[in-house]
Amino acid sequence: MCDFYSIMQKIVPYIAVILAMLIWAGSGIAVQHSLLYVRPFTLMIIRFTCAILLMLGVGLSARAFGRKESLLALQGIARKDLPLFLLAGTMQPVLYFIFETYCYRSLSSPTIAEALLSTSPLIAPWLAWLILREHVTRNNIIGILISSVGMFMLVLVGAHNFELGNPIGIPLAFLAVCSAVLYTILLRKIPARYSPLSIVFYEQVIALFFFYPLWAIVEGKACLTEGFLLAPNAMDAVYAIGYLAVLSSVVAFVLFCFTVRKIGVTEANAFNNARPIFTALIMLAFFGEQLPWGKWLGIALVVIGLFVCQKQEKRAPNA
Repeated sequence: MCDFYSIMQKIVPYIAVILAMLIWAGSGIAVQHSLLYVRPFTLMIIRFTCAILLMLGVGLSARAFGRKESLLALQGIARKDLPLFLLAGTMQPVLYFIFETYCYRSLSSPTIAEALLSTSPLIAPWLAWLILREHVTRNNIIGILISSVGMFMLVLVGAHNFELGNPIGIPLAFLAVCSAVLYTILLRKIPARYSPLSIVFYEQVIALFFFYPLWAIVEGKACLTEGFLLAPNAMDAVYAIGYLAVLSSVVAFVLFCFTVRKIGVTEANAFNNARPIFTALIMLAFFGEQLPWGKWLGIALVVIGLFVCQKQEKRAPNA
C-alpha cells in the first residue's frame, strides 16, 4: 500500500501536465472560433473575468468546507510575497499574450510563428540553471533536443506559405517564450504554502488590471459604437469561450502550476513539445485532417524525447 502511494505521488504530476497540454492543444481552435464573434481584447476580459469568478467560487467553497490546505483552497497573499505574484502575473498571461498576438500579426506564416513560439523547452533549462541553479542533466538536454526535432516536424511537415513577413515577429516570439519560461521560474520561487488555485487566481486578477485599460484604449470605442459582437448567433461561441475560461484558464493553469512545483521548470516545460501532438490528433479526430508519415515520425520523436528527458541518470557509487 505504501509503495502504491509513493508510486502515485511520482506519477500524478506527469498525468497533470499531460492533461494541461491536451487542454491547451485545443485552445488555439477555440480562440480562432471565438474571434469570429468577439474582438481579441474583448475575448481576453470575458475569458479571464469568467475564470476569476469560477476560481473565487471554488476557492471560497473549499475554505467553507474546512479544506484550507487543499490544492483548491483560496488563500490570502502575504505582503512580502506580493512582488512575486505581480511579476508572475505580468509575465503570463499579460506579456506572453501581447507578444504572442503581435508575433502572429507580424509574421505572414502562422506555421513559422507556431514553431518559434514552441521553443520554450530549448530555453527553459538555461534560464532555470541561471536563475534557480536548477540541475540540468545530460538526459534532459538529449531528450529536449530529440523531442524538439519531433515538434518541428509536426509543425512544419506539409505546411505551406513560408514567406517571413515583418522580421520583428522573430524577436517578439523570443520575448513571448522568455516570458512563459520566466513565469514557470517564478512559480518555483513562490512559497509552497500557496495552493495552485490561489496562485493562478491572483495572477489572473493582476492580468485583468492590465487588460481592462488596454481593452478600453484599443477596442472600447468600437464595442460601444458597433456592439460587442462581430457576428450574429453568438451562442455558437459560448462553448468555445467556456472552454477557454474554464479549461484553458483555470484547469490547465492549475495543473501546470502543480506540476512545475513538483518536478521543476526544465522537465515541466519539456512537455510543451507534446502540444502539437495533441493538436494534430484533435484535428484528425474531429476535423478529419490526415497526418502524413512525417508527422507520425514527429509524434514518435516527441514521445521518445520526453521519456529520455524524464529518465533519471544513475549516480556514481560512493568511493
